[in-house]
Amino acid sequence: MALSRRSFSALAGSAALGFALGGSGGPGAPSAYAARTVPTGPAPAPPRADGQRHTIGYDHYSLLVDGRRLVLWSGEMHPFRLPSPSLWRDVLQKMRAHGYNAVSIYVSWNYHSAAPGHYDFSGVRDLDLFLRTAAETGLYVVLRPGPYINAEIDGGGFPGWLTVTRGTARTADPTYLSYADEWLTAVNRIVRRHQFTDGGGTVLLYQIENEYDAHVGEPAGRDYMSHLYKKVRRDGIDVPLFHNDKGRNGYWIPGSFDTGGEKGNWLYGFDGYPSPSQPPPDWGHFGVGGLKGGATASPKTPGFVPEFGGGWFDPWGGVWFKGKGYAESRRTRDAAYERRFYLTNLANGITLHNVYMTFGGTSWGWLPAPVVYTSYDYGAAVDEARNVTEKIAPMHQLGHMFQRVPDFARLDRAAEVKADGLKVYHLKNPDTEAHVYVVRNDGAQEVTADLPTAAGDVEVTVPARDARMLTTGLSLGKRKLRYCTAQPMMLLTAGRLDIALFTGRYGEMAHLVLECPSEPYVQRLDPEAAWVYDRGALHVTAPLGKGGLTRVLVDRGETDTPLLLLFADDATSVRLFPYDTPSGSVLVYGPALLRHAEVSGSTVRLTGDTIQETGLEVWGPRGIDSVEWNGRAVPTRVTTSSSLWGTELVPGVPQTALPELGGWRRQPENPESAPGFDDSAWPVADKRTSYSTTPVPGGQPVLFADDYGFHYGDVWYRGHLEGASGLESVSLAYSTGTQGMLMAWLDGEPLGTHRMPVPDDSTVRKGSWADTAVFSLSGLSKKARKRLRGKLREEPGGHVLSVLVRRMQHDQDGKALDTHKVARGLTGVSFEGASPKVSWRLQGEAAPDPVRGPLNNGGLYGEREGWHLPGFADGSWQAAGFPRADHGQGVTWYRTTFRLSVPGGIDPSVGLVLEDDPARAYRVQVFLNGWNMGQYINDVGPQHTFVLPNGILRTRGTNTLALAVLSDGTTDSGPGRVRLTLLGSAAGGVPVTPVASPGR
Repeated sequence: MALSRRSFSALAGSAALGFALGGSGGPGAPSAYAARTVPTGPAPAPPRADGQRHTIGYDHYSLLVDGRRLVLWSGEMHPFRLPSPSLWRDVLQKMRAHGYNAVSIYVSWNYHSAAPGHYDFSGVRDLDLFLRTAAETGLYVVLRPGPYINAEIDGGGFPGWLTVTRGTARTADPTYLSYADEWLTAVNRIVRRHQFTDGGGTVLLYQIENEYDAHVGEPAGRDYMSHLYKKVRRDGIDVPLFHNDKGRNGYWIPGSFDTGGEKGNWLYGFDGYPSPSQPPPDWGHFGVGGLKGGATASPKTPGFVPEFGGGWFDPWGGVWFKGKGYAESRRTRDAAYERRFYLTNLANGITLHNVYMTFGGTSWGWLPAPVVYTSYDYGAAVDEARNVTEKIAPMHQLGHMFQRVPDFARLDRAAEVKADGLKVYHLKNPDTEAHVYVVRNDGAQEVTADLPTAAGDVEVTVPARDARMLTTGLSLGKRKLRYCTAQPMMLLTAGRLDIALFTGRYGEMAHLVLECPSEPYVQRLDPEAAWVYDRGALHVTAPLGKGGLTRVLVDRGETDTPLLLLFADDATSVRLFPYDTPSGSVLVYGPALLRHAEVSGSTVRLTGDTIQETGLEVWGPRGIDSVEWNGRAVPTRVTTSSSLWGTELVPGVPQTALPELGGWRRQPENPESAPGFDDSAWPVADKRTSYSTTPVPGGQPVLFADDYGFHYGDVWYRGHLEGASGLESVSLAYSTGTQGMLMAWLDGEPLGTHRMPVPDDSTVRKGSWADTAVFSLSGLSKKARKRLRGKLREEPGGHVLSVLVRRMQHDQDGKALDTHKVARGLTGVSFEGASPKVSWRLQGEAAPDPVRGPLNNGGLYGEREGWHLPGFADGSWQAAGFPRADHGQGVTWYRTTFRLSVPGGIDPSVGLVLEDDPARAYRVQVFLNGWNMGQYINDVGPQHTFVLPNGILRTRGTNTLALAVLSDGTTDSGPGRVRLTLLGSAAGGVPVTPVASPGR
């Protein structure tokens, strides 16, 4: 039975379903500055690895790809923050479907290099695979390989081994450059196969360095940038290069350093993370101008923001977001923030725009820099669990608009326009005479005002702290728009139809006026719309979102090409997906996501995601008469608007049941604290000098963990004492990243623990923390004190001081001061009451896991012995349950297995939740199938949920979960409650190949 229009709208989602959308040219010369004027015209076709030669040029308006203007609408994601290559395709397809035409990625040196000369691009580090996937998805790639990337990652991306090398990083120091060149050689060997210029792939732009604001104007800086530029060119990279200025400084503009005589291949870009509580700044046409004006610093290159705030990161303790985590980041930088700030950028002539982040992901293992915890959700439009959030609406609308409305690639500032209570930007396309008005409300109340336009006064209403865009004189296929109070989202031709889609907020009344010298034949295809023809103009009104999509068909008059006008609110617009096929354009309405469309004969074959059951409507090339959805035929009928309308609903996703976690086994750890532990195979701490920026205490050996090859995670020290009789206290100086801690034992007796403070507003960016833990024997219990003093008095030799340091991560090096070389671990030891002779041995992580990489494991005994791995035999461990109320200083492990049986074609996103009384002081390292998925600190937070990515998580099979619990002994330690939770689910998804997870 055919569905009524209203039944379809309700079932298709629209406002009722809200936003639960996700579930889950030649070398050198072709990139030259454009000497001729390129008129407004269609954007380039979506990129692919076609084996053909392409040119990449630019003028001050935009990039020029094969002579066509391109507005770059890019989103940042980091493959290293999603350690499941199958899911790269999922995120990339979501980005493409929601309007992005490019993806920007960092390539992190530390992720690929466990040692000098060793570079691993296999498995989860397969850069070649990622670049192939991006090309297959139809996205350009903006590649950012450093050498330094910052990115809130350990050492800013520098490998741990670089901390113990001679030379000053991020300068022209020859030692550093030799290592940086080695890294770039390894990266560029892959990248040059994927450049868009020769059709090998879709790499469009390439960044050297990152926010480099040190040594500007000095030989050390100029020579460094020149070296990187020339190195990249020697490696065969011929796409345009760029750097991202850390703010609006005019640093590294064209001509500021030697490029070996090459001109016209260097772009200036600048980053911006403005506060959402402040009015959006003008960084271009309407700004202060000059070197400090953003885009005006480089007037011959297009406005370029390589990073613009799509959220913000959250520190340990969550001080920036009042402990509410990334939900608060997403709330404060919501869809209205995006419209207001990103439209302001457009008005200021910025046509290369990259949103940092679009998908944040997870800083799993020991990836995170000291300033952040495991989750890197960032409050992004696509959350850590791969769910598309409400923030996608402006990105979706603007992205598709930039790709399908060519006027926005070439805009000049036009005459000043004022409207009461509003900030107005007026621009004009010199070729098409289209006018663009960005109207911004920075106040706390909604404003309605008359806006003077080229088509006369237009009444506009802008909600508080929001913005909207209006256009006049825009071509809608064969017809001309006089004005519309709703924003254009796309123009396309499907079959014999021109289709124009306009969007706005739910409940707003869109008023569109179309120039019609001859009276057309108008059909109101949905009852919400109204129209009237008056003196050469067609007036159409439609309440946005009322009943879903509103359709009005305009035919005849001065052209025989029909124009279909579509009106949608935000929730409806994100269920409209255009897709270009070799047979022509397809427009799909209804599902949560369209991944792919192709025309085969008379059939349109679609793949994508649904969450709830939905209707389906498809416009496409002439001659199509049937539709398939995810391989199944959908019965359809032809509508008056020439679409194919599904007469049956497409099913949603069934419920996914998750098991309770039980069958836990428990085993205490830290045998290293016992005096009889055999440490003879451990390295001896006998170095006397270090390249660290931390001084070595006089008369003491170097104790810094990095100097002995231990770069990630926990490190154990055992000091063998001779002549300790009369000892009263031990002072242990140590240095860590944020939230580091130390535990100490003397002859097996716990001396206590020390931990670095939780950061506050003044210390939230502090990356290295140093303190001295003083343990007095008088502070021990009477029995423990008596035992220890007896041993020290009666046994003059053979005493052991055992120390466990949770070192956390290396600082970043944002100011090029070698801060990544600040020591980690013990830095010095002193005694009161005795002057024992001490010899030290230390032990950290074992050799890097060949599959999971160097950042997966630390130096806990259980990690070195494989207790985190699926194949470990834990049958002799004690049975345990939660909640636990253990009390004592040290490490305890818990293990269990669980099985999932998720049907094929379902894409669930599963998380692990840890909950307990926040007064309990302990931390947990979470391992899933041997993969270190992050760190939980019960009394600090704010993170309690850890995403378990499919591929590492076996959604159809058995999984091993291991928890390494570090308790400081001051309170009962948990865990309290440990459970699985469903973070999202969709019918569809992508095929997922299990990530290699070998046992022992």
